[in-house]
Amino acid sequence: MSNSPYGGSSRQHHEPALCGICGGDGRIDNSFGNVARCPSCGGSGRRREEIAFHDVTKTKEAHHQRSNRAPAVEKQTWPSTHAGAQLATEIRDAASLTAEVKARLTREIIDHEASHGLCTQTFIKKMRKQFRPQPPR
Repeated sequence: MSNSPYGGSSRQHHEPALCGICGGDGRIDNSFGNVARCPSCGGSGRRREEIAFHDVTKTKEAHHQRSNRAPAVEKQTWPSTHAGAQLATEIRDAASLTAEVKARLTREIIDHEASHGLCTQTFIKKMRKQFRPQPPR
């Protein structure tokens, strides 16, 4: 009876093949003379049985941390001070203005509040001149 792969005995003795990385030695050497256990066979010298599925899911808590990027800041769409909100309401309710002009004037109020901290009386008068009709003299 032969143990040939081409016939012979029906009871073949199957041994795992030698590791292709370390050649069956179970350890590898580098050019500096360091010796380490073979990463392919784990030091056994025999080729590992390949598993069809290898789970690489990141399950550590550190992998689910939030990014270090700053969140996107929403643009302010309405004035924050009382005087600015009152002026913006007057602009919004003005029938003679188009939507583009209303948006531009409201944006000017928001920008003025951002740079000055509040709406000054001079600024309020200047804005009202832009959208209120001037009385005849």
